[in-house]
Amino acid sequence: MPAQEDSSTRVLEDLDAAAVDYATRIAGASGPARAALRDELTRICLPFAGRMARRYRGRGENLEDLEQVARLGLVKAIDRYDPERGSFTAYAVITISGEIKRHFRDRTWGVHVPRRVQDLSLEVGHASMVLTTELSRTPTPAEIAARLNVSLPAVLEALESAAGYSPSSLNAPAGGDGAAEFGDLLGGTDSDLEMVDDKLTVAGLLLRLPARERRMLAMRFYGNRTQAEIATELGISQMHVSRLLSRSLAWLREAMLNDTLPRWEGANGPTDPHGMQIAVQSGGGVVTVQVRGEVDRDTAERLRTVVRHAVSSLAGRGLVIDLAAVPLVDAAGVAVLLDAASAAAVAEAELTLTGAQPYVARILGVSGLQSLMR
Repeated sequence: MPAQEDSSTRVLEDLDAAAVDYATRIAGASGPARAALRDELTRICLPFAGRMARRYRGRGENLEDLEQVARLGLVKAIDRYDPERGSFTAYAVITISGEIKRHFRDRTWGVHVPRRVQDLSLEVGHASMVLTTELSRTPTPAEIAARLNVSLPAVLEALESAAGYSPSSLNAPAGGDGAAEFGDLLGGTDSDLEMVDDKLTVAGLLLRLPARERRMLAMRFYGNRTQAEIATELGISQMHVSRLLSRSLAWLREAMLNDTLPRWEGANGPTDPHGMQIAVQSGGGVVTVQVRGEVDRDTAERLRTVVRHAVSSLAGRGLVIDLAAVPLVDAAGVAVLLDAASAAAVAEAELTLTGAQPYVARILGVSGLQSLMR
């Protein structure tokens, strides 16, 4: 071992001495003489460049190619060497190593990854081989990180990016018979593409629904809220929520299947600020209050105000509340009608509820207003 160290030291010293001698002799040499001196020093240093190249063998690159790259780095080191700046050998090691690493980074990676990750990937590969020899097993990423004094996430990133060094070809045979290629097994028909038109259509139709219905649909299908939770937040019954959701979905389904928009059987839509229309007419000895739209928590007070004003102006005439265009009455609406019945009784006027649709009629019947319906 001492003899080998002496031999290696003597070689390095010989290279440094040869480089200094070259720099001295080339200073006053002519063009042909300079080229001859350069070639002579290059021949002396070629074995050194070969040893540098062999340090990087076994990393997926041909040794002959690495030797060519190392020799190119050697020539660059000879051309740029300045004796006043230190040892030629040290400078040549840095130049040749940099040239080989640049070769790995720019010419051998199949997928582009950042330079920092490429350099670290080479160091991780070398450390992994050394630790495998020392530990007689494959080292863990944490052991590699400790060996290189870098963070564990950086090592994991380098190990993952190493797959980009030599990616598999999509044209590689996928089976033993060679009939199929690897690329044939990847990808397929994207079923979501067929839904793009439907999603765009639904998005436009949702904007045509009343604001409350849009909010309920968003809470139910985007917020994963239960009908009971929606009812609590909106201050209506769970049954009312169920009916509104069913009607909204039925309208969307019909609108999706037809070229023309179906009629919305409820509030007039997002342009109606109240969701209900009321008209008061007098004639034939009665005052008629025509109601169109839902009578619920949001609209009940407006109807109450109109009915009370109508009762106060009866002057012996009867009061008719026309419910033919009312698709739904909730508890708040029933309370308004009961209040109207009480007010009409005090005013000694006859109150009649007309045109109630079957569902509304059932609600009014169980609420004690059966006698007022006609």
